[in-house]
Amino acid sequence: MSLPNCPKCNSEYVYEDGILLVCPECAYEWDPNEVEEDDLVVLDSNGTRLSDGDTVTVIKDLKVKGAPKDIKQGTRVKNIRLVEGDHNIDCKIDGFGAMKLKSEFVKKV
Repeated sequence: MSLPNCPKCNSEYVYEDGILLVCPECAYEWDPNEVEEDDLVVLDSNGTRLSDGDTVTVIKDLKVKGAPKDIKQGTRVKNIRLVEGDHNIDCKIDGFGAMKLKSEFVKKV
């Protein structure tokens, strides 16, 4: 039986310690029987977990640098994509185009 590589550092030197698998290179321990969820957890302004493809509503007027108008409160944004970073939502907004938003300024519909 071959053991899987470490999910954190991709090391092949993984060993078993009881029911857990351990990586000696990065010291990461995990249970191979647990289904691992995506590490990226993004919450909206109400604390609801967001996922790729969700529809959200902007909860306050947002100024857009270089744009002649603001994104108004109540604007619906469909089919969002979650990314790493401070602005953790990638989306397209009608009339503005591609945009990055902070999850604290949206709520899930």
